Amino acid sequence: MRSKLKMSEHHFVFVHGAGHGGWCWYKLANSLRENGHKATCIDLKGAGINQTDPNTVTSLDDYDEPLYAFLSQLPIDQKVILVSHSVGGGSMTAAMCLFPSKVSLAVYVAAAMVKPGALIPDSLKNVMKICSGLIEKEAEKIWDFTFGNGPQNIPTSIIMKPEYVRDKFYNESPMEDYTLATTLLRPAPVMAFVGIMGIPEAPETEKIPRVYVKTGKDHMFQPHLQDLMLALWPPSKTFILQESDHSAFFSQPQELNQFLLQAASSLSS
Repeated sequence: MRSKLKMSEHHFVFVHGAGHGGWCWYKLANSLRENGHKATCIDLKGAGINQTDPNTVTSLDDYDEPLYAFLSQLPIDQKVILVSHSVGGGSMTAAMCLFPSKVSLAVYVAAAMVKPGALIPDSLKNVMKICSGLIEKEAEKIWDFTFGNGPQNIPTSIIMKPEYVRDKFYNESPMEDYTLATTLLRPAPVMAFVGIMGIPEAPETEKIPRVYVKTGKDHMFQPHLQDLMLALWPPSKTFILQESDHSAFFSQPQELNQFLLQAASSLSS
């Protein structure tokens, strides 16, 4: 029988963004484990080392299946802290809707934080669509598309063009992390991102404390757009990483680690 977690020990479950995988959280996972906590880095379907072809992913729920499977097998008395990045925020919110009793805290790191069932202003919706490759003419500058269902239909997957990866994802990150990422990034399933803007209303999610980590030098999800999103569904606390690019897990991992521990400590205070 699995033993219960110690009172001082937290279990962090990380959810990656588009193109990434569980690998991107390696610095955070290592730091948390060294300090006596548990860390699980999920590969969503078609990402990381998950063997699914991302062009075959049909919906947000299909994409999120590995996360749902993990949460469903947790012991009845165990909760986790979910941490998401970028469009992975939509996957995390969807999981919160289905498994509210399994989540003690939700942390959005430069992530899509949209209230289930809420209307999204066009200005924010268009940015999310461009970031997900859903507006082809505006997104085609930075994304390469795969049309698995034929050119007459919307793309089935996207991957950022190599010449934009440094500036959009890792403009403040160490060169070695950027180099690592360029060998591991994979196409991301477009149909999963369509579902992020249509998650049904779920009142139970309001009972889960939410924390947002804002990234001050983000070229992908600019700070003023993060502010717009925060105003629509205010979290219980906001942290700011002033020197972070879109990928805080690379550009400011130590500071992000401290924010995670500070947020987690509020659960037992």
